[in-house]
Amino acid sequence: MRMFVALVPPPAVVAHLEEFLAVRREAAAFRWTSDDQLHVTLAFAESVPEHRLDELEEHLAHAAGRRSAFGLRIAGGGAFPHADRARVLFAALDTDEPAATELDRLAASCRSALNRAGARVDGKRFHPHVTLARLGRPDNVTGWVRLLDAYAGPAWVVDEVSLIASHLGEGPHRRPRHEVVGTYGLG
Repeated sequence: MRMFVALVPPPAVVAHLEEFLAVRREAAAFRWTSDDQLHVTLAFAESVPEHRLDELEEHLAHAAGRRSAFGLRIAGGGAFPHADRARVLFAALDTDEPAATELDRLAASCRSALNRAGARVDGKRFHPHVTLARLGRPDNVTGWVRLLDAYAGPAWVVDEVSLIASHLGEGPHRRPRHEVVGTYGLG
């Protein structure tokens, strides 16, 4: 099973971001992320053994329970690998130093939980963000990044993580369909 652990912003936070983006989306032929799939990926695994799912849920519940709730907000933007040859346009996150540390620790704990359950975890460095759009080919999105740098959404308290199954090609326009398998409260 293809799965990831994520922070899912509350509906009011998503609605605020969507209102900001709605009038601008038609200006670019990007593959925009639908509002029901906006999230912050903490850990990703290409393949999770289905027979280890119960064990994974136990590990995630334990990992989340050891972390404290913290404040977060979507603010600013960026692109991967960089703005002048972007493949991905993203919204950045704004946190204070204690929250940034807690976010990093939470991501590390979630990766560890996936590993302990026998999943192969993506080894890329953790770079917290919300993917807004994917580009079919590399392009310069400097203007979009500047536009996003002017955005600051409402703050929310992160108090849970979600385990999400990603079913490739099963969503609208043959995009992934995301299914929340479980949520786990922070301690």
